[in-house]
Amino acid sequence: MKLLKRLALLLVTLLLVTVLAFVAFSIIPGDPTDTILGLDATAEQIAALRGQLGLDLPLWQRYWNWLSGFVTGDMGVSYNFGIPVADLLVTRVAPTLTLAAFSFVLIVLISFPLGLLAARFENSWLDRALTVLNQITMSVPNFVVGVGLVFFFGLVLQWFRPGGYVSPDKGLGAYLWFMFFPSLAVALPKSAMVVKMLRGSVLDELDADYVRTAYSRGNTRTSALWRHVLRNAMIPVVTFLATTIAELVAGSIVVEQIFSIPGLGQMLISSINNRDYPVVQAIIVLVAALVVLCNFLADILYRVMDPRLKEG
Repeated sequence: MKLLKRLALLLVTLLLVTVLAFVAFSIIPGDPTDTILGLDATAEQIAALRGQLGLDLPLWQRYWNWLSGFVTGDMGVSYNFGIPVADLLVTRVAPTLTLAAFSFVLIVLISFPLGLLAARFENSWLDRALTVLNQITMSVPNFVVGVGLVFFFGLVLQWFRPGGYVSPDKGLGAYLWFMFFPSLAVALPKSAMVVKMLRGSVLDELDADYVRTAYSRGNTRTSALWRHVLRNAMIPVVTFLATTIAELVAGSIVVEQIFSIPGLGQMLISSINNRDYPVVQAIIVLVAALVVLCNFLADILYRVMDPRLKEG
């Protein structure tokens, strides 16, 4: 029953997102026909184009037409390119997904060893140093981290050419090397959060009764950590990582602007500037849907991993 309630809440949330995304870009000042036809267009040309785009219909009817098409895969037609939005997004989704996936891998590789080290050597100089570093990293937005990486590794060390996007056609190694730096910009703030969460979760488990029992059987702190604590301590961390996937996509969209990556982020900004609202609405709704879905799946995963939360 709880699962059905959460599913219903998910659908209601997605519906509200579609309403906000559509209405917001329908009531802001400006007309897409001005961008398409230019300022010298006649009233007849503007009226004809508005009729062609369906902009002369009432707001509720435009929303219904758009929503009914969206749920069947028809996201509308781009005002600027004159092609289906779905076809347009397909050409830009690969760099964004690559950036998000690479960021996820970096989060795991960075945060797991550091989180376990901080917990294993609690209150040591290493733990205190990691705590300070974590606080600093968590407080810096990923786009600021990206600017710093571009300046230091791109301009100072010249390890890559800022703004010189390397496509997979140039070779997988060159492509991944270029994508490493924007992925690091996305991953670092989240890695700091995972380090803090993993450290806290491990330390909470180390105080549990079953760990004291393990000590009485001759286990050291290290052996108890690896044999007994880690599995339980990973439950909230894995759940958090599941919810992070969608946030990494959103973070990738922001960082793409700094590194001039031709992904969804670059298309989103250009579409906003050109008032290409079908493209903007599609990207916003898809990202929001991914966030809501990941949170829903993470809740299910948490209940599967922790039997204490299962319904009786």
